Amino acid sequence: MGERIRRVELTDQARTLVATLTEEHGPLMFHQSGGCCDGSAPMCYPRGEFRVGGSDVLLGEVGEDIPFWMSSSQYEYWRHTFLTVDVVPGRGSGFSVEAPHGVRFLIRSRLLTDEEFQQISAEPPLPTGAD
Repeated sequence: MGERIRRVELTDQARTLVATLTEEHGPLMFHQSGGCCDGSAPMCYPRGEFRVGGSDVLLGEVGEDIPFWMSSSQYEYWRHTFLTVDVVPGRGSGFSVEAPHGVRFLIRSRLLTDEEFQQISAEPPLPTGAD
């Protein structure tokens, strides 16, 4: 079996911010929960400062080896989409490391193509926090 279909990526602006945040905080990780308000936005944490749950799904990596996790309930809504992490002006959650920079991460999405969805359907399940 070949490589998995990519499920998530960063915009150039988000990639630049992530590089700055990595310099400030060391290795990072993203997590997107299924909560309301800020909980539905991707949160960026120093790696190891947020514990993923057994049902969290690892969508892939973004930037330089940065895992992107999503709660399984949120994944059920987004499983047919390709996600792009962007950055916009404004304050998001105080827990996400970009907050002091006066910006917040935001998800943009597009539906997977039929070809992408067929390939993903043939792939093994995504890793979870239980793995």
